[in-house]
Amino acid sequence: MGHCKNNGPGQDQSQKETMAKEKDKGLRRFVMEEANEAGEPAEVTEAEEPETEAPAEESEVIEESKEVEDIAEAEEVTEEAEVEVEEEVEEEAEEEKPEIVDERMYTIPLSRAWIAPRRKRAGRAVRLLRSFIQRHMKVDAEPEEEGEAGRLVISNEVNEKIWSRGIEKPPRRIRVRAAKDVEGTVTVYLAEGD
Repeated sequence: MGHCKNNGPGQDQSQKETMAKEKDKGLRRFVMEEANEAGEPAEVTEAEEPETEAPAEESEVIEESKEVEDIAEAEEVTEEAEVEVEEEVEEEAEEEKPEIVDERMYTIPLSRAWIAPRRKRAGRAVRLLRSFIQRHMKVDAEPEEEGEAGRLVISNEVNEKIWSRGIEKPPRRIRVRAAKDVEGTVTVYLAEGD
């Protein structure tokens, strides 16, 4: 047995019983915690629960049902708030749509990008596109400040089209739609149908 003088043959049995009771209490707590997390009332059979703890568990079930009701009310309030926020975002998006002053369609030759080394072709194609749009839409190459008019914005769809076959094989030409707004910002979109 053990080296401790209190470990007699009778005490081993009592220790085992104590450990079994503690394990049973731990399992009961675990079931209660899972029920709390799921938002359901805890169900513990009468055989498992001792008679002394029954009133305390009933009050816990009542408290849990109140918490579930509170959570349901909170979810309704958050859904209403989300709807209001979405409406505000839509209104702001409608107000912020730039007024287009000039819109042109271009077929931009990118064949000069193929002169560059293989691993630099897609980047060169983007620079060729940028220089072509600056030249034809009369956009300043380098605006002095970020907030200043005369910016050039290339949309993601155009960039993805150039990079679609990887860095080594950009397209030989690309058809785009360039739109200039009131502030002088030029945005380049992929032409419809491409």
